[in-house]
Amino acid sequence: MQEPEPVDWARWMRALGRQNRCMREFLGLSQAQLAKLAGVSQGAISRFESGRGMSTPILIVVKIYLALACELRALDPAILRDDVRRLLQIGPPLAEDMAWREEAHLTDTDLLELVQLYRGLPEGQRHALLSAMRAALDSLGGTQPLTIG
Repeated sequence: MQEPEPVDWARWMRALGRQNRCMREFLGLSQAQLAKLAGVSQGAISRFESGRGMSTPILIVVKIYLALACELRALDPAILRDDVRRLLQIGPPLAEDMAWREEAHLTDTDLLELVQLYRGLPEGQRHALLSAMRAALDSLGGTQPLTIG
């Protein structure tokens, strides 16, 4: 019986870092944006993507994966390759839940519930929820409109 070849971990980590960079760029995220979403430093992202991250703790790699997976799940699955869709199905629901909580840095339980309600709605009904919320907020004394950008 033939012995399997040993894994070249440095090569494997460089390839993983390149894949990470490709996904990040596909999502239109900068290293700084991904770092914020993952709760790691921008330097950790840079080292990992450039293949200088051989000593990157597995926790950092998992945090980066969860942040990217969360962003990919927000896309229409039809635009993703089959292998990416299968990859996104991996992982316990708890890990997914923790990833988007960390991404949004939500600690207020009422706000967390609001986000869960929004995300639980089909895409077509989310606008109706936001319209109803705006009307309710206006009746409570008016609010400033949210500007993103």
